[in-house]
This record gives sequence, structure tokens and C-alpha cells, in this order.
Amino acid sequence: MIVRTWRGWTRPADAAAYEDYLMRTGFAEYTATPGNKGAYFTRRDAGERTEFFLITLWESWEAVMAFAGDEPGRAVFYPEDDAFLVDKEVTVDHYDVFAST
Repeated sequence: MIVRTWRGWTRPADAAAYEDYLMRTGFAEYTATPGNKGAYFTRRDAGERTEFFLITLWESWEAVMAFAGDEPGRAVFYPEDDAFLVDKEVTVDHYDVFAST
């Protein structure tokens, strides 16, 4: 199994709207992709910004690439992301899971 993570930041005033937007775009696409084994979308207030931390679980690299395309290390963005995000990671991190419960 592979864990994929990404971070982005909004203004606190935009956090609820971005959360709704993520559910309609990223969450829907992640969970509809064959081989997705779970998605955790989290957020926290961090000073003058709200941080979004997305964690997804994939059964294989083929499943990751079915979602992310030929460059799985690049983040996937949606048309209105820039209207919400004040900062974003343009790459993602992947981890091989070697133990879980």
C-alpha cells in the first residue's frame, strides 16, 4: 500500500468554502479512482492561515498513476484552487506502508 500526502493553505475566512470545494473535486475524484483505499482530508488553524493536509491510501503505484497521471510526484489541482489557496505544495510525498493495524 502507498500513502500519498499533500498540503495547502487558505485564509481562515475561506477555509469552510475550500473544504466544500475539496469535497466536490479532490475527494470525489480520489474515492472514485479504482485502487483508492481511503482518503483523509484534514484541516487546522495555524496562525493567520488554515492548513489542509490530505492523506490518501492506494493499493499500488498503478492506482496512484490512475489518479495522478504520468508524473505522480506532482500535485493534482482543480480549476478554482488558486481562488482559495494562499500557498500550496506543488509536489506530493509518497510512502510505502510496511505495517498497519
